[in-house]
Amino acid sequence: MVKSKIVNKMKVLKFGGTSVGSVKSILSLKEIVENEAKKDSIIVVVSALGGITDKLIATAKLALQHDEQWKTEFNLMVERHHKMIDTIITDAKKRITLFNKVDALFDQLRSIYFGVYLIHDLSEKTENAIVSYGEQLSSVIVATLIRGAKWFDSRNFIKTERINHKNTLDSELTNQLVCNTFADLPRISLVPGFISRDRETDEITNLGRGGSDYTAAILAAALNAEVLEIWTDVDGFMTADPRVIKSAYTINELSYIEAMELCNFGAKVVYPPTIYPVCVKNIPIRVKNTFNPSLPGTIIKNKIEDHNKLIKGISSINGTALITVTGLSMVGVIGVNRRIFTALANEGISVFMVSQASSENSTSIGVREEDADEAVKVLNEEFSSEIEDGAMFPMHAKKGLATVAIVGEKMKHAAGISGKLFGTLGRSGISVIACAQGASETNISFVVKSDSLRKSLNVLHDSFFLSEYKVLNLFICGIGTVGGKLIEQIRKQYHELKERNQLKLNVVGIASSKNAIFNRDGLNLSDYREALKSSEPSTPEKLRDQIIEMNIFNSVFVDCTASKEIAALYQSFLNHNISVIAANKIAASGPYEKYIQLKKTALHRGVKFRFETNVGAGLPIIGTINDLRNSGDKILKIEAVLSGTLNFIFNEISAEVPFSEAVKRAKEEGYSEPDPRIDLSGTDVVRKLVILAREAGYQIEQSDVEKHLFVPQDYFEGGVEEFWERLPHLDADFERKRQALEKANKRWRFVATLDGHHVNVGLKAIDRNHPFYNLEGSNNIVLLTTERYKEYPMLIQGYGAGASVTAAGVFANIMSVANI
Repeated sequence: MVKSKIVNKMKVLKFGGTSVGSVKSILSLKEIVENEAKKDSIIVVVSALGGITDKLIATAKLALQHDEQWKTEFNLMVERHHKMIDTIITDAKKRITLFNKVDALFDQLRSIYFGVYLIHDLSEKTENAIVSYGEQLSSVIVATLIRGAKWFDSRNFIKTERINHKNTLDSELTNQLVCNTFADLPRISLVPGFISRDRETDEITNLGRGGSDYTAAILAAALNAEVLEIWTDVDGFMTADPRVIKSAYTINELSYIEAMELCNFGAKVVYPPTIYPVCVKNIPIRVKNTFNPSLPGTIIKNKIEDHNKLIKGISSINGTALITVTGLSMVGVIGVNRRIFTALANEGISVFMVSQASSENSTSIGVREEDADEAVKVLNEEFSSEIEDGAMFPMHAKKGLATVAIVGEKMKHAAGISGKLFGTLGRSGISVIACAQGASETNISFVVKSDSLRKSLNVLHDSFFLSEYKVLNLFICGIGTVGGKLIEQIRKQYHELKERNQLKLNVVGIASSKNAIFNRDGLNLSDYREALKSSEPSTPEKLRDQIIEMNIFNSVFVDCTASKEIAALYQSFLNHNISVIAANKIAASGPYEKYIQLKKTALHRGVKFRFETNVGAGLPIIGTINDLRNSGDKILKIEAVLSGTLNFIFNEISAEVPFSEAVKRAKEEGYSEPDPRIDLSGTDVVRKLVILAREAGYQIEQSDVEKHLFVPQDYFEGGVEEFWERLPHLDADFERKRQALEKANKRWRFVATLDGHHVNVGLKAIDRNHPFYNLEGSNNIVLLTTERYKEYPMLIQGYGAGASVTAAGVFANIMSVANI
């Protein structure tokens, strides 16, 4: 066993492709390295210029296909490196020397490409040699740029051996050679990452994509470095992929285990094999941003400070395939899983997730989609005799999947994590295809369809408090008086809710009767009307399809219309786990069967169907009824004045204001519909009564309600102009009745009544001892007689009409969804 070299106060700094990919980044690298070298001896490991490794491979494939375009692509690579040298190397003598070195390397590379072009063969050996030039070129450029840097050829001390068709690090030999090579450590050592040589054949090999990280870790571990720094183009490990989750943020500290889990499941910040060598030596890894060197980044170490978050981050692998090995012959048979993994390992196929049924009759394994067909072939061959006998079924791969992992050491022994995870996914309509939890309890991983990946990441990031704010994504339909007021209220309250409640109300869609606009990141609520005017025409069906297709987490559809067509969309939204808030009364007062189906779907899906403003605008009437019933009380009787318009009319009537004038004033004040016959017919009150009766537990249809109207039926026929002309004909009769009421100390109120299963609406004369007698203006009032409130009924009274209070009631329903 070779002992590691003991070096006091030294660091290893690795710079990725983006850190050497542009003039700006490479000059930043120079400044970082020279500053660090003032304090300690350092080894600098560099990757190829950003994108060059892919370009080297793509050019090789063009040459293999006998495509002359390989020469153009080759010349572009030469030009890119020449431009870099011309720009960053100011010393003429150094520049000429560097050009000679670089051009010599390109001459070698051109010869290899030409050989591939001539013989139509691209072996693994040749491809390894080709891709090695990326790091050779970048490292000699950086070594020339940095004053005092000494270049070392990593192929002389990073050695591999061939195991299971893969080049694997020979750790013992490499460790010995590293210690010998750096016995006298210069102030700055410059090493190309990624590349290596086979210990037996001396052929050029490499440590795999991302292998420059591994090179740096090998050096740090062998030389007992103080720290390994990975310099990249991000601020550190993020709680999730910031391209998907805008609210993702940098994780300050991770344990080695947490970092390994995140890397294995798709976090590309650090190449996974990097962690083991330094973990064994307890050498911390710091991930920092070349473009933001002042930021602290992420520190990865053995023991981290206590934190209050159960999970640290969420990682994912898109392009997952799930292969199921199943058969009754597997039950209780020892060695089946060994055969599965051995067969795959022998072909170099990596398995990153395993899920086994408790009955042992099936095992599901997760592999990358590009390995799926080969994996199926290998397993079918391995179990060919069992398949032929019918003891096992042929293997198949399910593609188009994604794997998500939540990671955190604090999950150990924390009860309820899995329940919360799967409950959250279920409420969002996300189906889990397979799941697994490691014995270390630091990782729970699961497989979903690829089109659910974005939604899964967002909803988990939100529900596990990794996000700074809880987010509700709102689709608002209707921009009339109520919808317009609601949007304005949301705009005004947005920042206060963020600060006080850590809640972001993200309006991602707004629809008018003709147009709709959408933006996953949120719409500008200051100019949405202008945006609607220039948007594409929309229909209810297009609106539905667009909202469902966006598949956004924590979605809420808010209906501020009176449209039957929009109300018909609720079932589809609830089926797709989109909560519905309705100021529209049509759905809740429509056929009882459909009303119940909406309620059941919402309950089953774990989302909300709220319609508090259907009755009493902003008054808490429906919520109170629900609270009473949920606590075991029974609603015996409801008496209510539910029409602000009609209450206004009958409060206005006097000796000086006849009935027709009172109706006219109701229209002018904005209390009535443009055609006031809609209010006078009692239709609105009937709908409200039906809704209250149903929420009180009674199976009532609109046709069950008895109507006792005060305007003759023929007034509801014909045009609205004719109605206005005829309306004064009713004044004399109303005045006569009003005078009689006044003498009897009574007043008119249009009352909705539920008494048992008997429901009716009608104009009633109320005496001065009744709670309804002094009801002012357009206010609403509800009396609830229950088994508990029998002698003294519960009274709810207040402003029951108007766009602002209705919008406020809708807003309150939105907040109730946010508090799930």
